[in-house]
Amino acid sequence: MIQENKKLDQKRAPIHEALERFRQMRVVPFDVPGHKHGKGNPELTEFLGRRCVEVDVNSMKPLDNLCHPVSVIREAETLAADAFGSKNAFLMVGGTTSSVQSMVLSTCKRKDEIILPRNVHRSVINALVLCGAVPVYVNPEVDSRLGISLGMKREQVRKAIREHPGAVAVLVNNPTYYGICSDLRAIVDMAHEAGMLCLADEAHGTHFYFGDNLPVSAMAAGADMAAVSMHKSGGSLTQSSFLLTGPSIQAGYVRQIINLTQTTSGSYLLMSSLDISRRNLALRGKEIFKHVSDMAEYARGEINASGGYYAFGSELINNDSIFDFDKTKLSIHTLDIGLAGIEVYDILRDEYDIQIEFGDLGNILAYLSIGDRPQEVERLVSALSDIRRRHSTKATGLMAQEYIDPQVVATPQDAFYAEKVSLPLEDTLGRVCSEFVMCYPPGIPVIAPGERITKEILDYIRYAKSKGCSMTGPEDPDIMHLNVLK
Repeated sequence: MIQENKKLDQKRAPIHEALERFRQMRVVPFDVPGHKHGKGNPELTEFLGRRCVEVDVNSMKPLDNLCHPVSVIREAETLAADAFGSKNAFLMVGGTTSSVQSMVLSTCKRKDEIILPRNVHRSVINALVLCGAVPVYVNPEVDSRLGISLGMKREQVRKAIREHPGAVAVLVNNPTYYGICSDLRAIVDMAHEAGMLCLADEAHGTHFYFGDNLPVSAMAAGADMAAVSMHKSGGSLTQSSFLLTGPSIQAGYVRQIINLTQTTSGSYLLMSSLDISRRNLALRGKEIFKHVSDMAEYARGEINASGGYYAFGSELINNDSIFDFDKTKLSIHTLDIGLAGIEVYDILRDEYDIQIEFGDLGNILAYLSIGDRPQEVERLVSALSDIRRRHSTKATGLMAQEYIDPQVVATPQDAFYAEKVSLPLEDTLGRVCSEFVMCYPPGIPVIAPGERITKEILDYIRYAKSKGCSMTGPEDPDIMHLNVLK
């Protein structure tokens, strides 16, 4: 918890400092991990480096304990809370999946209703499978040109709250994978007026806390909890994240919820990367994300000027379903050159050695953040222009729809644990699915447990497979069969 009236030194990195002190002590290890500072696994040490494996250590008094922090980890969390403007912050080493699930599990119990958009990450629905809460979906509008789902409209949220006054929380994506933001401040106010909490999935919004002229962050908007994926745009190691909470949330209970699922062997590599990256953004975030925004805006202009593609941005803002736009997101519509996004994604990797974040049926996303440089952006712009010249064709027979309104028949938990049968894909029409199907990234389910399988969904799955989308979720890795309720 933040100490009132005490100015915190954001130049500190307590976990990193403790690890450096530990390194200098030359401790003889008779504890885990078994590689013993790398000596027992020379190939791993050669691959990762001696300095890395020397600090892959176990919890001990000088280094604190993630499950019950009382010293350096607690100091790091206090500094993080100060940097992000939250009441409390929790270091998470299970990815933002663990942050999202802890956020939902902290607020929802079995049969509780939670209002949320259907275009959530699978981790949200996974949390509903675990706790048995009932989703009340606010189905977002779809941009007919881009084929992407938008934010939640204020009136949609107001209607859901009015029709489900017993709901315990409203969850918002801030932003979506494509950079689209709902009117978070208004949604927070509506939720609080109805006695509900407001939760934010900010997996793609770390930079909102540190950059200027970016959409509002969850904590600044008054949200009660936020899951922040520090490793995406914040520069920490993959799988490291923060869970932020506001003053209305009981921190001790949240810690208990986190400890239900998070490892008891927290990685000091991940924790120190959070500590060091928080310091970096607290000290230099404004400068860093201005540079990122400028690069993204430059690339957008160049791509649109070259013709064929549409790199969309702030011009989409309509003050409601697209209340704001994250200009660091370089989202590009590809169908006008006759190629699905996943096809452009594959060509960039296979022919140009450029790895972008994802390609779906109609769009690609190039994720720009603190490690990108102008020359690399120029290379991407040039490659896209070359692909348009070499590969463009007539835009016929291409599917644009990225979001399909679900027909919800059962709760995710009831469907996931129900008696089920595996059927060939073509025989599942009209049945109720008991598992997930999604393209990953972005990890938004095409269908989730408890939803009816429609012709539109089957057509989408077949088309996405034919275009080479990475489909995940079902027991059958080839997605020739699906599990459905008996």
